[in-house]
Amino acid sequence: MITQTAPAGEAHFVITMAEHMNLCSQMARAFGNDQFERLDPYQEVLHLVENHDRGWDEYDANPGLDPETQLPYIISRTPTLDNMKTNRVSPEVNEAHHPYCGLLSSMHSWGLYNRRYGFSQFVVRARTTTSITVKNVYQPQVDALLADELARQSRLKAKLAKDPTTRSWIDEPHLFQNYKQLQFFDTLSLYFHLYHASERGDETYIHVPLSAEADCNVTVKKVNERVYSLDPFPFANDRLQLVCRGRYAKPFPIDFDQSRVGAVLKSLPADMQTYELMAA
Repeated sequence: MITQTAPAGEAHFVITMAEHMNLCSQMARAFGNDQFERLDPYQEVLHLVENHDRGWDEYDANPGLDPETQLPYIISRTPTLDNMKTNRVSPEVNEAHHPYCGLLSSMHSWGLYNRRYGFSQFVVRARTTTSITVKNVYQPQVDALLADELARQSRLKAKLAKDPTTRSWIDEPHLFQNYKQLQFFDTLSLYFHLYHASERGDETYIHVPLSAEADCNVTVKKVNERVYSLDPFPFANDRLQLVCRGRYAKPFPIDFDQSRVGAVLKSLPADMQTYELMAA
């Protein structure tokens, strides 16, 4: 669940991770031009982008309320045990679809605790680093989770290596090209999801892959509250219209029954925000 900032007294735009993944997939489908290679293998990577946070479905059906805001927790403040569960289930769901989807999903889960492999400088709101912060009391459980994901990655790589069709997909430069594409879509979506338009500023995305061998930095600048320029522009054509669905909610009462949060959110009118990306 993601809760966007809002001006004082105004309702907050609340976005499920399914809605977040939908925005990521809009970017993924449009990614690629004369400078930037498109997704490859297209169907498998697109499926992964559309489902990389699928482990959040159960949690988002009835999210917890952050006592500091009385709004649904943002991803960076979700209780550790709930967060761990989502990061375990997502690779399980993706592996069930295809081993390559499971491999990239596992890398995404592992990377969230490990600076996204060093390929991102985007810091999620309420954090001070690019990694998920873990309290000492939970570190042994997180270490076990991460060890399991490394074991999953080794197992899936071995499986993919046996198939002539998928063997080249796990060549490290190609594999990390796909991983870095996912991180770009994920963090660029979060740029819009986490912050009200009045709070968005310039942001530079590092290690955006041009190809398996070459990366570049992409700088985002706000033109106005709906239009944003990217330099260089990694999408087809010169403009990309994006639609993010969600609901507007105000803080819940202090004594609100938390078992009803999901039902109340679902009952709110569906709404949307639109963003236009253009070449600088």
